[in-house]
Amino acid sequence: MALQLKQSLSLTQQLIMTPQLQQAIKLLQLSRLELLETIRNELETNPLLEEQPLDESQEDAELQYGKKAEPSLKEVRVKEKVGEDVDWESYLSEYNTGWAETPFEAREAPPFESLTASKTNLHSHLMWQLSLSSLSDQQKKIGTHIIGNLNDDGYLKATVQEISASTGASEEEVVAVLQVVQNFDPVGVAARDTRECLLIQARFQSLGGTLVEQIIEEHLDKLENNRYDLIARKLSAPVEAVISAVSIIRNFDPKPGLKYSDEQTIYISPDIYVFKVGDDYEIVLNEDGLPKLRVNSYYRDILTRKDSVEDGTREYIQEKLRSAAWLIKSIHQRQRTIYKVTASIVRFQREFFDKGIAYLKPLVLRDVADDIQMHESTISRVTTNKYVHTPQGVFELKFFFNSAIQCTDGEFVSSESVKEHLRNIVKSEDRSKPYSDQEIADMLKQYNINVARRTVAKYREALGILPSRKRKKLY
Repeated sequence: MALQLKQSLSLTQQLIMTPQLQQAIKLLQLSRLELLETIRNELETNPLLEEQPLDESQEDAELQYGKKAEPSLKEVRVKEKVGEDVDWESYLSEYNTGWAETPFEAREAPPFESLTASKTNLHSHLMWQLSLSSLSDQQKKIGTHIIGNLNDDGYLKATVQEISASTGASEEEVVAVLQVVQNFDPVGVAARDTRECLLIQARFQSLGGTLVEQIIEEHLDKLENNRYDLIARKLSAPVEAVISAVSIIRNFDPKPGLKYSDEQTIYISPDIYVFKVGDDYEIVLNEDGLPKLRVNSYYRDILTRKDSVEDGTREYIQEKLRSAAWLIKSIHQRQRTIYKVTASIVRFQREFFDKGIAYLKPLVLRDVADDIQMHESTISRVTTNKYVHTPQGVFELKFFFNSAIQCTDGEFVSSESVKEHLRNIVKSEDRSKPYSDQEIADMLKQYNINVARRTVAKYREALGILPSRKRKKLY
């Protein structure tokens, strides 16, 4: 059989993701801060993009909402008249001679960083105390290595052997310096575990050899489970004395380094607001701080001229013009999509906005996608890292999508609603007799919610609620 070369035609369909389409999809899933950063980068790289001035944006908004600009007021001018009876010669001789005889000395202004206040962190606070201590240079070197190996909680993450090897000092010298650092402020810092941290604080308060030290040293695991009776039996001490010692231990700080953490709290800026106006809800996009983009008129006029620029320059401007126009269109499309998705969520979750989390309904992406005629992947991208301000608080848009749990009457309830009921049950329980997971499951049946004990345990762990034996307070 001979080999032959043949040509044939075939028709196929392919979905090609253009760079513009990829950019539009990327903008959908960006958070508000990431969108601002993307816009700033485009303003720096694309000369055809410019930010619309604030005054023009306000004028456009007034035209859009049918408001007439207020007539400009006439400028008020105040004429200042200088009296003729001023003795200028005495004024100049008394006030205006010193600066003329003093030569001007140009001085460099201090940097702006030195004018702003900075929060003291754990490392700088301990290094300041180490520099004021009476330790030798070799001991301060060891102390520097110890402080440099502390985590944010204030615990030492390097062994004595590792510090000894890196500093060239003996292990005894390292332990001696470590004991000094552990008594720096905050007391208990540089401990190697929780037990050592609590022991340092107890001995610092002259509680060494007492019941407090014995409980920390020997029965910390029983203390975690509130087994006061077992601790009293092991130590042959009255239960009242154990309770008194435990109350002292509870005032100790198991993470002494956190109070000097320099991490700043980042507050959420909602992408959209939902306000209740009368019996209905109004949806408002949060566009504060979002630049209003437009195409630079200078470059747009260049393209209207036929023979003013070379072909290469014209192609470059046209390419940047298409990029700028597509970015502006993609941002507007993103905002419209967020608005549509939020409006659909408000329609589905009307009882939540009226009454609270306990009335949250089961909802999946397909429900909203079918409601606004979009694909589920688009809804997923829009609801990622987007936050909405509601009368019930600030929530991520993903919060409104949750699984369904069948009730005893055949209806369905959302998993978040079940968690809210569980939280309320635990909040109202008697702390001396906390409810077990099975008891909570039985109590949920009062709300027509039929869940197993293991489901209650799973939701309880997700909410960060301790088991009943650790929530129990006997005394």
